[in-house]
Amino acid sequence: MLDIKKRFRRFSTTAGCVLHSTPMNPYASFTSGGDPQQIIAGTPARLQELFTKLGPDRANLAPAEGKWSAREILCHLADTEIVFAFRLRQSVSDDHHVIQPFDQDRWAASYTPYSIEGALATFTAVRQWNVAFIASVPAADFSKLLTHPERGTMSFGVLVETMAGHDVNHIQQIEAIAAR
Repeated sequence: MLDIKKRFRRFSTTAGCVLHSTPMNPYASFTSGGDPQQIIAGTPARLQELFTKLGPDRANLAPAEGKWSAREILCHLADTEIVFAFRLRQSVSDDHHVIQPFDQDRWAASYTPYSIEGALATFTAVRQWNVAFIASVPAADFSKLLTHPERGTMSFGVLVETMAGHDVNHIQQIEAIAAR
């Protein structure tokens, strides 16, 4: 595997505008400069640890009115992983792919029947598939551009970094619930 820093280095567009992760990736700060591929590869095991610690009763308690429970966060992660699977592949296969956004709160309205076990199994299986895909992507494709209608133009590398930051953000939320 190529050095990750080479995959995620900054690049210039033909217009001379330097693009980097911070303005278009609201999750970049969550990675603290860590290797995005290592972060995303380690997330399933960390989720398993947290949900073993929480147990089903505590996992179903929302920390506050209008906030997701740990189980609902896990369901969101499973849904989002499916979305990332499509986004990753379309971004590599299409020229300047335009991402289709989704309303996470509308999707979350259907989480009531989903189990912790099912959500974790779905997340883990699709994540393993995505980790293998990302590892197979040539380094040059990490600078391939795509557009997120709400965040603007970014690279495939920023998309991977977004996955990692998204993971860390939600893991921190679950850790806070587990610490109560």
